[in-house]
Amino acid sequence: MITLIIEDEKPAARLLQRKLEKLEVKVETMLHSVEESIEWFENNQHPDLIFLDIQLSDGLSFEIFEKIDIKSAIIFTTAYDEYALKAFKLNSIDYLLKPIDEDDLETAVSKFKTRMPKAAETSNLQLDFEQIRQMLSNPFEKTYKKRFTVKIGQHLKVITTEEIECFFSENKGTYIHTYENRDYLIDSTLEILEQELDKKEFFRVSRKFIVPLKAIKEIQVYTNSRLKVILPSYKDDEVVVSREKVQDFKAWLG
Repeated sequence: MITLIIEDEKPAARLLQRKLEKLEVKVETMLHSVEESIEWFENNQHPDLIFLDIQLSDGLSFEIFEKIDIKSAIIFTTAYDEYALKAFKLNSIDYLLKPIDEDDLETAVSKFKTRMPKAAETSNLQLDFEQIRQMLSNPFEKTYKKRFTVKIGQHLKVITTEEIECFFSENKGTYIHTYENRDYLIDSTLEILEQELDKKEFFRVSRKFIVPLKAIKEIQVYTNSRLKVILPSYKDDEVVVSREKVQDFKAWLG
């Protein structure tokens, strides 16, 4: 089975690849834009299955189908269920809402394997592009992530964004730090969190930290034209706004 991932964010693509490998699904190729995908499809054998992000860096992935006659089954990955439910009609196997749950992923892959012979016989994807354009012309509010589920021993704990003082990365792991001065490991990356969190409320100040506006206790002038953010309880490391982000950070503060 030839499998392809088309995903805007490279860290998100690698995370999906790791989850698929657990299901013994080998990913042959990963693409990250409409332009790159069109060029690839023009010069390569089309895969059996595509995991396709709807919003890519240079446009909607639907634009690929305007240029290329895709002969593959598709599992859509999206943070917008409006797209998956209303925007198109085609021979997709399933769609997965981000962040992708491993059980949902396993179900989608199993559904594909069951339908694989029929999927291979399908020669055209029928997309109503006019319907898509009409829907996209009407603004709708994006739904941002409001809670996270973390595992503590044999138990699960739900943490809402209201409880979060910051997100930070350490030793290749990503953690939530709460106002209760506790850390929880989560199955995500700061790159993915940037897309899932409300940008009005959260800002990625550096490669290591994302902070919510309401958690900022104090801001201090720091060395090399940088800024230092003081949080209520996090003291393990200095939360410093990197120099290239200072202007955007000030604009975000308003």
